[in-house]
Amino acid sequence: MNNELPSRRDFLYGLGSGLGSVALTALLANELAAAEGASEKPLAPKAGHFPAKAKACIFLMMEGGPSHIDTFDPKPKLKQLHRQVFNRGGEQKSAMESGKRYYVESPFEFHKAGKSGADISKNWRRLSAAVDDICFYRGCQVDSVNHPTAMYQMNTGSRFGGDPAVGAWTTYGLGSENEDLPGFVVLPEVAHPPGGSANWSNGYLPAHFQGAALRPQGSPILDLQPPPGIVPEHQRANLDLLRKLNQKYADTYPRQTELAARLTNYEQAFRMQREAPELLNLAREPQRILDEYGVGKEPTDKFARRCLLARRLVQQGVRFVQMYAGTWDSHDYIARAHASLIEQVDRPIAALLADLKRTGLLDETLVVWCGEFGRSPDNGVRGGIAYGRDHNPHAMTIWMAGGGVRGGSTVGATDETGAEAVECVHHVRDLHVTLLRLLGLDDNKLTFFHGGRYKQLSQFGGQAIGELIG
Repeated sequence: MNNELPSRRDFLYGLGSGLGSVALTALLANELAAAEGASEKPLAPKAGHFPAKAKACIFLMMEGGPSHIDTFDPKPKLKQLHRQVFNRGGEQKSAMESGKRYYVESPFEFHKAGKSGADISKNWRRLSAAVDDICFYRGCQVDSVNHPTAMYQMNTGSRFGGDPAVGAWTTYGLGSENEDLPGFVVLPEVAHPPGGSANWSNGYLPAHFQGAALRPQGSPILDLQPPPGIVPEHQRANLDLLRKLNQKYADTYPRQTELAARLTNYEQAFRMQREAPELLNLAREPQRILDEYGVGKEPTDKFARRCLLARRLVQQGVRFVQMYAGTWDSHDYIARAHASLIEQVDRPIAALLADLKRTGLLDETLVVWCGEFGRSPDNGVRGGIAYGRDHNPHAMTIWMAGGGVRGGSTVGATDETGAEAVECVHHVRDLHVTLLRLLGLDDNKLTFFHGGRYKQLSQFGGQAIGELIG
């Protein structure tokens, strides 16, 4: 051990190095602040880091954790093991350790669909016709067994909330192709998912990039029509005055993006009063399209409206649309619960894919279907025969269509009971890197300086899953 005190030269050298680092950090922060304030149109279209396979993304979030074992990943072994005590020995662990547990077989029949012979539950009657456009991925894993933290991780890359959503990162990197509409639109259910609106937050990115949630009931956007007697000229004059009054504050605090974002939102709301009513009016669609999606019919009406609106939004240049359907948290009565949930979304999703393909949009639109985690092959027995499944972060099925993915393929695999991914296994960060890659963005270059360092969607880097890309 060296007990000698540092020399005067060593001390000054170290001090200079430390101050140099601080100065560099401040310089970078100032440059970033200037860059952020340089554009009055933060959502203007931008070039990606390399040629994109997809121009837009529709993200179908099945909140609650759909069971891969009962949808797209059949496990015949469970029929042999049904009602046998779950083996906790060795490496196999229950996702939710409590009480006596048993293996549970799937109550659903499976078949091989399409030319690709994809495995799919027969309950997906209409989606079965679209499997040759779909890439099923069985190798994804997440870190959390709890709904809010798992939802955050799937949506933002972080389990703890406060980070930007993947839709926010996408619009930050690419902007939007329609300045009259938000670049990132969210179509939630009446009850928000676990974690609430933080699932589509802008996080530490400028506030312009937050998701705009449309109301699931009534008018999708409040105050879409101006008050009686107010004409566009009045609104334009009010906005010009407001911008003038706030300019001094904006000049003094250029890094405070909330005020600029609010003004931008006011401007966008003004323009949306012209464009949005026509866009949101689904009655303008031909009756055959409404019937194909299941609009006006039960149990498909609510999700069908969201799917049809998603197609109209990307058609009008919105960059990222996320919609929610839940809850798939079937701890018991999974035969009844999952059957009902599949019936609600099967027809609308199949119609969305067919509609995108028919209009030529599927080639340039990435469609993603997922939950926050998968489900376990075991469960406690509730009510005698109320079989269900618990949470499973180690195995899940995610599928993608369009936008440059390998349609008509199944990538990865889980073990014989569906407890854990065993082939082409990747953490969710690699899935995020892959989604960005398909949209023409490099996760290592799509960064933002915050909290003293550059941050990115994958948190600390990942790799694209090449097997998913066509």
